[in-house]
Amino acid sequence: MTSTTPARDSGADAVGVPEVVGLLAARRLLGMGCTKAYRLANADAFPRRVLRIGGRCATPIRGLWAPLDPTNPDRSGRPASEKG
Repeated sequence: MTSTTPARDSGADAVGVPEVVGLLAARRLLGMGCTKAYRLANADAFPRRVLRIGGRCATPIRGLWAPLDPTNPDRSGRPASEKG
């Protein structure tokens, strides 16, 4: 039986890492408390891009890894459209 799911050659999903993580997982990686994370997310001041999917908040894993990437000249993790 063959799969109908398209295969990916590269990217986070290819090695078993999700494309996005929930806000609580992101806040743990950033070392902040739960209340602070939700306050910042609701004020659009979370240090990484926040996606609102239904009633849930998530953040792309790429944004969390950006500050750790030595090849990335801009290590903020926020898209250029959100900087200012």
